[in-house]
Amino acid sequence: MTWQEFTALLVLATAMSFSPGPNTTLSTALAANGGMSRAMRFVLAVPVGWTLLLTLCAAGLGALVVAAPVVRLLIKALGIVYLLWLALKLSRSATMGTADGAQLNVGFGQGVMLQFLNIKAWLLALTLVAGWIAGQADALQRFAVVAPVMLFYAFASNFTYALIGALLRNWLAQGRRLLWFNRAMAAILVLTALWMVGV
Repeated sequence: MTWQEFTALLVLATAMSFSPGPNTTLSTALAANGGMSRAMRFVLAVPVGWTLLLTLCAAGLGALVVAAPVVRLLIKALGIVYLLWLALKLSRSATMGTADGAQLNVGFGQGVMLQFLNIKAWLLALTLVAGWIAGQADALQRFAVVAPVMLFYAFASNFTYALIGALLRNWLAQGRRLLWFNRAMAAILVLTALWMVGV
């Protein structure tokens, strides 16, 4: 991989990883409602699930999804329904989550599976495979470069958003601020779901 290709990879990774989406929105909301310890399960799940998705796309699953419109439609539909369900739960949460329970509780397994319902994650994985890995003589070596870079970015972006959510906790605990914050996060999830309809 040339330095130009690597630089392009870093630019794409930065733009896609740090732009708001379902993962970063949930990382922020989970940390704001339940603290960093609750959010970390999801923050760690995102890079694991995303790397698994990238690996499967590089192994040929991506080509199957592209070739079978019904599979792509099913992934999109499930993703939209899941995001709307999470948005509904989040929009109703007006009190800080406690260790023994909260309305919004997305664990490690759900975080991993969310990557397979996230059309933004699929688009990024397919773009990376098509642009940096597939058809190259050194495809395995390229994958060995792309995967750790994207693993790092998936963790760094979600950790950053979770940290912002955690830093807002004390401010959000006053009055009805948390309810309005949660509704704003829910609105972002709904907008993401609407965006997925058109993709």
